[in-house]
Amino acid sequence: MMVTSVAPVNIAVIKYWGKRDEDLILPINDSLSGTLSVDAMCTKTTILASSTLKENIFLLNGKKQSFENPRLLNCLQEIRSRANPGLPQLNWNLSICSENNFPTAAGLASSAAGYACLVHALAALFQIEGDISAIARRGSGSACRSIFGGWVQWCMGSSPTGEDSIARPIAPASHWPEMRVLILVVDDQKKKYSSTTGMQRSVETSKLLEYRATEIVPKKIEAMKEAILMKDFESFARITMEDSNQFHAVCLDTFPPCVYMNDTSHAIVNMVHTYNKFKNSSKVSYAFDAGPNACLYLLDSVVDEIFSVINYVFPPVTSHQADYITGIPITREPISEELKSVFEHNVLDKYGALRYLIHTTIGDGPKTLNSPDDHLLNLNGLPKRSYDD
Repeated sequence: MMVTSVAPVNIAVIKYWGKRDEDLILPINDSLSGTLSVDAMCTKTTILASSTLKENIFLLNGKKQSFENPRLLNCLQEIRSRANPGLPQLNWNLSICSENNFPTAAGLASSAAGYACLVHALAALFQIEGDISAIARRGSGSACRSIFGGWVQWCMGSSPTGEDSIARPIAPASHWPEMRVLILVVDDQKKKYSSTTGMQRSVETSKLLEYRATEIVPKKIEAMKEAILMKDFESFARITMEDSNQFHAVCLDTFPPCVYMNDTSHAIVNMVHTYNKFKNSSKVSYAFDAGPNACLYLLDSVVDEIFSVINYVFPPVTSHQADYITGIPITREPISEELKSVFEHNVLDKYGALRYLIHTTIGDGPKTLNSPDDHLLNLNGLPKRSYDD
């Protein structure tokens, strides 16, 4: 039996940072995110269950992983506990092959997409129905939000068992069709501090984190939900940027500090604020997860202009747009003389500060792919293609 799923990345506008239970992955505050379209960024996972497989196999981006990963086993155990005990595949070994079409462990929510995809495929394989967000949470906390499309809130819950720590949709992808997302990839290498390590250290040492979780986030969640439902971009942008800044302030308040942003990241922040000041309104907002890469939320009406600003402030190495930007096409226009005068002192003196850009939109949740051509594995449980490249 073989199942293939794809699942999306989600980028939080109110961040999750810190657990009250490491094993169950229960957060210390609610969070809220936008689910990105799988057309530009996704994880694809194929699972083969067979009575002839001699062992369990797990491949991630072509590299063999340990099947004894506790988080993987937790997800598998939760799925199997919900399945009909008469299913024959419950006793078969599994071959799992998973691929990301974007940088892994670089602060772009790869674990969220990865575990959401894994759990969605497992649920299909073992014929599980109903909400599976709590199961995805056992793999990676923010994975529970990638189980749904559109705008999603992860409710921290209060039960010590974690049964009420689940994701809930706030609005579908179709609710705000003008919303666009620009991912500015500064560094696609694995980050120095994992999110798990950083969170644990912050919980142990940061007083700011404690205050943020109890006093600030609950109010911000309600304000953000209202901004999304009312399609109030001005409020949405301000709250998103404030929360991103505060999250990284917590990382600096951690001891020893966890530094995820770099000089280019801070230059992006400055660019956004300079542009918004020029427009006398918040037209673009930034969100940085645990990494140097920026996620810009903006409306479609300003995409072309902000792209010209980005190209001016961060000169690309290549003039070939296909090599530099993926996803939804953008019209490449020269920067206006008025904008050029505003940003002339902000231009980086080096080329290639940004590796590439991804232009996408808010999208739907995971889905099952039914064509045999979509499977990553052959009937022997081995990858169809070589990963030597």
